[in-house]
Amino acid sequence: MAAIDRTVLQFSSSSSSSPTFSAKVHPLVIFNICDCYVRRPDQAERIIGTLLGSVLPDGTVDIRNSYAVPHNESVDQVALDIEYHHNMLLSHQKVNPKEIIVGWYSTGLGVTGGSALIHEFYSREVSNPIHLTVDTGFTFGEGTIKAYVSNNLSLGDRQIAAQFQEIPLDLRMIEAERIGFDTLKATTVDKIPSDLEGMEASMEHLLALIDDMYKYVDDVVEGRVAPDNKIGRFISDAVGSLPKLPPSAFDKLVNDSLQDHLLLLYLSSITRTQLSLAEKLNTAAQIL
Repeated sequence: MAAIDRTVLQFSSSSSSSPTFSAKVHPLVIFNICDCYVRRPDQAERIIGTLLGSVLPDGTVDIRNSYAVPHNESVDQVALDIEYHHNMLLSHQKVNPKEIIVGWYSTGLGVTGGSALIHEFYSREVSNPIHLTVDTGFTFGEGTIKAYVSNNLSLGDRQIAAQFQEIPLDLRMIEAERIGFDTLKATTVDKIPSDLEGMEASMEHLLALIDDMYKYVDDVVEGRVAPDNKIGRFISDAVGSLPKLPPSAFDKLVNDSLQDHLLLLYLSSITRTQLSLAEKLNTAAQIL
């Protein structure tokens, strides 16, 4: 790639009153970026890579996957392994053909001088790519994650700067992803929780959320907290989505599901025992 010779301007989301679109990133992408950063070469200060996903009907960019791209970076130059990038893209699209390039990522806090040059390359791969930054150095005591889009500022026919505008980024996850997230973010894990342990942890989390909801409703009724119509609608939708089952039918449904799960565990244990016995008998027959 060519040398870095353009000014880079970075703007926060508060400086734009009406962002054109937003982005949503899945936890797998963040874990993948952090894993690549830990495994980076010793001389590399940061890593960059490609973001894969799709554009939702409402215009939101859904970032679902990523892969790192080898690069060399100096004070005034950036070089990407473009052949590796294209080979990885073809491999990913064989598995998930609906995933396309939606942008690129880099570790570190905010954009740097080389970001404009890399962004220009990805602009040739896809129109209006997203630039995702993950602060793996925990500059402010936490891993700051931000998303940007870029526009070129020109004076006549001359491009004088690249403007990176921050856009809204959704980091929320569904409950199934949260269970894996809570397991992977721990510094030490003795073992991966079983299905029953995962269900127990989910129920404990659900009970804690219900207690918080009860406390909030009581505070609003007693006048200790100002009512919020948006929160009230969320609570109403959550209560309205619950199935109207009598307690006896709900208990029977849970117990039947639990018995089916225990039966599968028992059958899998018998299968492992049978395979182990067959292996030992086969070994004994070969010796004799």
